[in-house]
Order: sequence, then structure tokens, then C-alpha cells
Amino acid sequence: GARVVLAARNALQGEAAARRIRTETGNPEVRFMQLDLASLRSVRAFASAFLLQEPHLHLLINNAGVSAGGTTEDGFSLSFQVNHLGHFLLTQLLLERLQSCAPSRVVIVASSAHCAGRLHPDTLGQPPPGPLSAFQDYCDSKLANMLHARELATRLQGTQVTCYAVHPGFVNTELFRHTPLWLKPFFLPLVRLFFCEAAEGAQTSLYCATQEGLECFSGRYFTDCHLQEPWPLARNDQLARALWEASERLVGL
Repeated sequence: GARVVLAARNALQGEAAARRIRTETGNPEVRFMQLDLASLRSVRAFASAFLLQEPHLHLLINNAGVSAGGTTEDGFSLSFQVNHLGHFLLTQLLLERLQSCAPSRVVIVASSAHCAGRLHPDTLGQPPPGPLSAFQDYCDSKLANMLHARELATRLQGTQVTCYAVHPGFVNTELFRHTPLWLKPFFLPLVRLFFCEAAEGAQTSLYCATQEGLECFSGRYFTDCHLQEPWPLARNDQLARALWEASERLVGL
């Protein structure tokens, strides 16, 4: 019965997904809006259109994720911008609406891969050096997701807007479409055998979106629909503040 806006980069796939959800759920209030997190210009255009067209916002799920090399039109590494900077800017642009519709929630899809993240605010958004640059960039972005949720919760205390970071599990999605060709024969069979499907991977995000009584856990990390203690760097308040300030500067806020 909720009104749902499905934001996605690919218009054809996004429209098709919205139609499928309307058919399968019987809920006509599911619509598609185009959003490319690899473009800060697109993020700003989406936020402006959304705020003009939608008077209510009670739940924001920052779910997009990519693991690939390359840089964006804004000059940042692709994974870090899509997974963190784009979501950071989007959240900030929609924050006033979330506050006016409180109680409301922000769910940030992170990953247990945050354990391998390394963040240096002075080189934020630049591709990490080394042969595993794309993988390290992904891990760095997931640590940024964790710290984003932590600092956002701190700044939103007393507003009735709460936020949660989640690990969805190891999910068989198109996240792995950029896996190097030489690695696919070894990696993709493992994905099919041991990774869960998308519906199962969504459960912890849905839990944090809908479960009553989670307000006291704002800023915390959930996996398998339970509280989980993150790795030490993800609990570093000084790093969280530095990341926030650097992210504001990079996205032009």
C-alpha cells in the first residue's frame, strides 16, 4: 500500500521493474524515476524532480552498488562515487523532506567488506593504487557507508529521523558483471552455489526499514536482521566526521 519510487540508472529496466512490481503486488503506487549516481548532476536533477512531485518521504533506502574500475564524469573513482558520494549527496538533498515527514528512516546498504576498507580524507575519491584497485575501492566505499550512517545518526539526534547500515549477505546480483574475464570461470560458479538470491538479500534492509522499535539503534550495523558489531575503523567517530566534511567538499555542499 505504500507509494514507492524506484530510482535506477537504466530507464528501460527501471520502467520494466516498476511495472512488474505493480503487477506482482497489486499496488499501483509504484513509479520509476531515473537516477545515475555516477553523475552528481543527475543526483541533483533527481532530487529537484522528486521534491517537486512527491510531498512525502518517510523512507530512503540507499541500495545501489557497483564494483568496477574507472572514473566518473565528476572525476571520482566509479565505485566510490556510486556507492558513497552519490548516496551522500542524495541523502543531504532529501534530508529536509525526511525531517518534515518524521518519523522517518534512512537505510544504507553497506557490506562486511568494510573490514578491508582504508579511508584517507586527503585522497578521497581517487582510485587506490595497486593491482586490486577496483576491489579496494569497493571496500573503501563500504567503510564509507558505515561511517556515513554513524555520523548521520549523530547529526540527526532528536529529529526523529534515524538511520541504519546493513550487510545484505553475499547476494547473486549484477554487482559482479564487471569481474575480469579471466576470473569469471572460477568466481561465477561459486556465486551461483553459495550466494543468496536478491529477495533473500533484501531482508535485512526491509527489517531496518519496517521493524518497530529500532529507533534506539540509529547509526548501528545490522546483518541477518540482527545487530552486529562492525570492525573498529567503522566505529571511529573522528574518521566519520572527517569523511563527512570531505564528502561535503567533494560534492559541492
